[in-house]
Amino acid sequence: MTAHDPGGERRRQVLQAIQRATEPVGVAGIAEQVGIHPNTARFHLDALVDAGIVERIMGTPSGPGRPRAVYLPRPGRARGDERRYRMLAEILLGYVTSTTTEPAPAATEMGRAWGAHLIDRLAPSQTITRAGATDRLVAMLDDLGFAPEAVPRDGGVPDRVLLRHCPFLELAERHRDIVCPLHLGLMQGALSELRAPVTATALEPFAEPDACVTHLAPANARTA
Repeated sequence: MTAHDPGGERRRQVLQAIQRATEPVGVAGIAEQVGIHPNTARFHLDALVDAGIVERIMGTPSGPGRPRAVYLPRPGRARGDERRYRMLAEILLGYVTSTTTEPAPAATEMGRAWGAHLIDRLAPSQTITRAGATDRLVAMLDDLGFAPEAVPRDGGVPDRVLLRHCPFLELAERHRDIVCPLHLGLMQGALSELRAPVTATALEPFAEPDACVTHLAPANARTA
């Protein structure tokens, strides 16, 4: 819901009308407050319910027939889209740093666990080639927002993956000793889960002007 988007602004007004109300409010009351048609109000209310920002409940019966639907802010979501996830990440990173003398290996292990969870897995009897495993790894990294690019060696199989976007850049600048090992662990865990003949052996942060570089090697190679 951006300020220049008329539909988004109207939805924000609907949400604010619900937040101002001292008790759950119905479609007609919201439409009157915002100055829109009830059908328009219902459309925005449905979207807010689908987004988990607003709850729809049945009001107290006031006579024959089905009680009307009324709306109220969902607990914990009353301020709409405002979130403080970066602060939460800072807190968790600080906790990791303070509870271990070797935060990098701990972060790598956490990354491996999540990489194994996030990768598009194989069937139990299925095997995978190095190229196929790299393709799945790149797809996972792309879903996570890393803008990855596999780089082949002399026209052959890829031996590097460039990460052209860091979705945790602000955190990585301050906590490189945790965030970068976590990223390496993600890739190692994903490839291990695939039983791939390749692994990620090292991650060079900001090795190129616009990318971090992950090095790939046969799975029996020593990781760094």
